[in-house]
Amino acid sequence: MKLPGPDHPISIAPSDRHIRVRAGDIVIAETTHALTLKEASYPAVLYIPRADANPRLISRTDRVTHCPYKGDASYYSINAGGKTLENAIWTYETPFPAMEEIRDYLAFYPDKVTIEEVTG
Repeated sequence: MKLPGPDHPISIAPSDRHIRVRAGDIVIAETTHALTLKEASYPAVLYIPRADANPRLISRTDRVTHCPYKGDASYYSINAGGKTLENAIWTYETPFPAMEEIRDYLAFYPDKVTIEEVTG
């Protein structure tokens, strides 16, 4: 386990945006309670509360990866519209203490789904 610091900063902040995640025309998740995680020089990632995702459209896979800063990530596929988007979601179900804020949140690969801000 490594702690975020000046050489590898990680910040987590509430997003004030209304976010919708779609697979084609099917809404997978929608929230006004997203978190924005910024890690070092990587692009910012929106984390969506698991409670704001449609559980009938996602299924756990066997894939697991390890981040020395956040912990072990579990993956989910999206099953919507007759298609399966393999490992399109990751989540830290038991994150390291410094990243506890992202427990019970899901992150989506932007090349597999549409992540959009809802306006109006």
